[in-house]
Amino acid sequence: MNPFWSQRARDLSPYVPGEQPRIANLVKLNTNESPYGPSPLALAAIRAAASDTMRLYPDPEATELRTVLAAHHRVKPEQVFVGNGSDEVLAHAFVALLKQPRPLLFPDITYSFYPVWAQSFDLAWETVPVDSGMCIRVEDYRRAAGSIVIANPNAPTGIGLPRAAIARLLEDHPDIPVLIDEACVDFGGESAVPLIADHPNLLVVQTMSKSRGLAGLRVGYALGDEGLIEALRRVKDSFNSYPLGRPAQAGAVASVGDEAYFNETCARIVAGRQAMTRELLRLGFFVLPSCANFVFARHPAWAGADLATALRERAVLVRHFNKPRTAPYLRITVGADGDTERLIAAVADILGTNPRQGAG
Repeated sequence: MNPFWSQRARDLSPYVPGEQPRIANLVKLNTNESPYGPSPLALAAIRAAASDTMRLYPDPEATELRTVLAAHHRVKPEQVFVGNGSDEVLAHAFVALLKQPRPLLFPDITYSFYPVWAQSFDLAWETVPVDSGMCIRVEDYRRAAGSIVIANPNAPTGIGLPRAAIARLLEDHPDIPVLIDEACVDFGGESAVPLIADHPNLLVVQTMSKSRGLAGLRVGYALGDEGLIEALRRVKDSFNSYPLGRPAQAGAVASVGDEAYFNETCARIVAGRQAMTRELLRLGFFVLPSCANFVFARHPAWAGADLATALRERAVLVRHFNKPRTAPYLRITVGADGDTERLIAAVADILGTNPRQGAG
């Protein structure tokens, strides 16, 4: 350990992102990226923005982007906050809203960045177990808390909560901040955005990385009451007052404007998820019901880590989370049709060999 590190750096347990290897003919199904890429209009806008104006700072308020997002979600521009991917927006929210005297609550199986941020920003936090079917029960959150964050659909399970369940959660906790992380909501989830009007404590965070194919551009945003948004702005302006560059703002604006492309690619991913699920079930997998652009699945004859390794040997990359409750499972991104075909062929080949320690 380097002697120049601060004590904070020494104490951190950083988030581990999905692997980005360089393997020939790789089927990359481990990081939930879109197989279809951005809107052509977004690409054209990004190229146009890469001009002499790059010598100038971008609009620190991202005014045009916030305006088009507000229109898209039927809120006011003052109710929109943007940042470098939803991860930055979430990190700001942990500081601005979720750090309270009482503990932050989130599920024991969820996006693994939540405990990292909680540790980084010195939040008190507690986990609430999902049930035996890996589902979040909002009734289990009826206890003292300072704030709540829930991914919906949840990660890495893909299981979604209906809007009515989020409404019950908000009714149970009208006096604390509640953050709903909707990174994958566009693939069949039910967004909580319509609840914002009646719940000034609700913040909804979304991203353009998944359903709009802009993971490389890094654009995320939050929607909520103006008071919540102002808190995010105060933190942002104390950290980085110019978070989104000119190409990012231009590409994001154009992407929001291309509704037809957005709807088409989302529908193709949902169809791909359904096809992948059918094939995995045919091969004997147990697959959780997903509202996301991935599935969470296990095979009774194989341990999750062994199956992930066997797939990697066949140039198919999936994500394995080596924690007690998730160890039997693999999270598999929905790819293009050819990706799914290679995944299923590789799995069939593996299952034809001697099975290893079962997933249980």
